[in-house]
Amino acid sequence: MLKLNRPVAVLLSAAAVIPLAGCAHGNKNKLDTAYVARDVSSLYTAAKKSMDEGDYEQSAKLFDEVERQHPYSIWARRAQLMSAFNYYLGKKYPQAVASAQRFLTIHPGNAEAPYAQYLIGMSYYQQIDEVTRDQTMTQQASDAFGELVRRYPDTRYAADARLKMDLISDHLAGKEMEIGRWYESQHLYEAAIGRFQRVVDDYQTTNHVPEALHRLTEVYLKLGLKDEAKKTAAVLGYNYPGSGWYEDSYANLFDNGLVPQPGPARPPDSRGFFARAWNSIF
Repeated sequence: MLKLNRPVAVLLSAAAVIPLAGCAHGNKNKLDTAYVARDVSSLYTAAKKSMDEGDYEQSAKLFDEVERQHPYSIWARRAQLMSAFNYYLGKKYPQAVASAQRFLTIHPGNAEAPYAQYLIGMSYYQQIDEVTRDQTMTQQASDAFGELVRRYPDTRYAADARLKMDLISDHLAGKEMEIGRWYESQHLYEAAIGRFQRVVDDYQTTNHVPEALHRLTEVYLKLGLKDEAKKTAAVLGYNYPGSGWYEDSYANLFDNGLVPQPGPARPPDSRGFFARAWNSIF
């Protein structure tokens, strides 16, 4: 249970289990957030009570009042971060981002700055939509987590941010693949190559790379670029020899008279890194 003199400790423990969600338990005993001068203890206690009851938006507004009415008190800085945290819990993500960014602007060197940056990243992350929709929030989440890793690399939040960034990369790669497949279906082959190539170049750690290489091979064959098709298929076979995408690419090469037999060639016993193979062939 939150103690009045340790709000930040609760924020830290809560970060480990983000995302959390809760529904307000009614509007009983709400303290009006319209401006009425109140002592800091009353405001902070009321904000804590609203948070305990799951009324996160009300709690955030009351924490905002703590800072607004008592900007020079020892509680003002803590209230800023508690406000951002409660907006996040209440799924008021734009407000959470604004509140956390304000904290970072005013207190860039504070010990809780990494957590404020983490809240920004998580607020965007919770708004990531399915791969068929606009990916603006996905990119903003990636940028926010990237800033966290860059500025606070040794914090517990940076470790989680790195994991989130891997998931985000996979999501963005999936979007590129979706667009590339659509371009290919419309016979817009140059545009398709651009999308598939981006997956190969920018999202090498994702599970979309084997398909991207296969699609590149496929498009090159459609364009009559046989040498490029063979080279791309070679990279695919070198790095993903057991992949069904390699089998499909090899079959396509066979159908075009570019390989002597329909079965995939046996891959080398010792394989290097993906990037090294790609660069050595191209």
